[in-house]
Amino acid sequence: MKKAFPSVKGFSSRNLLYMKQFAEAYPITMLQTFNQLEEELSVEKTSSYDWNNKLILIEKQSITITQQPAAQFTESVFLKAVVARVTWSHQMVLLDKVTDPGKRFWYMLNTIEHGNSRNILASQIDTNLFERQVTTKKITNFSKTLPEPNTDFATYIMKDPYIFDFVQAKEKADERNIEQQLTDHITKFLLELGKGFAFIGKQVHIEIGGQDFYIDLLLYHIRLHAYVVVELKARDFQPEDTGKLNFYINVVNDKLKGTGDSDTIGMLLCKGKNEVMAEYALKGIGHPIGVAEYQLAKAIPEELKSQLPDISDLENELN
Repeated sequence: MKKAFPSVKGFSSRNLLYMKQFAEAYPITMLQTFNQLEEELSVEKTSSYDWNNKLILIEKQSITITQQPAAQFTESVFLKAVVARVTWSHQMVLLDKVTDPGKRFWYMLNTIEHGNSRNILASQIDTNLFERQVTTKKITNFSKTLPEPNTDFATYIMKDPYIFDFVQAKEKADERNIEQQLTDHITKFLLELGKGFAFIGKQVHIEIGGQDFYIDLLLYHIRLHAYVVVELKARDFQPEDTGKLNFYINVVNDKLKGTGDSDTIGMLLCKGKNEVMAEYALKGIGHPIGVAEYQLAKAIPEELKSQLPDISDLENELN
């Protein structure tokens, strides 16, 4: 191979094993299926996110993989496929961490759409982004409160749970502390929310009936053309939470929403939820609201901190 391609590097034994894995993972039939599904997604223009049927079709192809004659593996099919538009370093992450071809297909499309780095891709796989965004059951009333195609898209971009692993959870962390850490790490926060979200502010002040109220987090989604009101709860979901969030949505619609904006969306993020209780709480509410859980990184318990070496000690030891 070195003689045939003298200007090309990367023929180490490790890389050759990855090349073998890559060729076995993506035979011509699989690439043709990828191309077909990507064309369908392009035609649908995000009006449908029925990934279950798409993944079933990919799974059938993975079951019927056979050795393909070299002549059938045309250059045009490969270059058109999503696998040719993702870097080799990304492919090695996918080969190491994801075995299901349907999930690989989704992660590749997601990587291209968001321009994710290799490290971000690895982190998303480690935190089960596919399951949290695609296969999990979403608790929303979007189907009754949002017009098509916004219904499917708004549901699709929601995650459950959200992983805010950059936020250190104190033993008695309250909403204000979590808000502060989210905004201190705004880039990571928006990355976890997904493409299209813009940060407007935290503890946004509104005055109604001579009383002061404060919206935990106010965002705007560029693609949905809608404000997004985020209410954080450092506890499990309670039915009355939807009433307060609905109140904030009404205010934002009245005072901030412009003529070109869609109806404001509410997102209630809590430490835990009873799905049946949440579904009942959303019934009869006329504004779009989604309820999801979030997870934080656990802080080191105080009793263990004294037993751990100080960072300066570690640096001195390394030096």
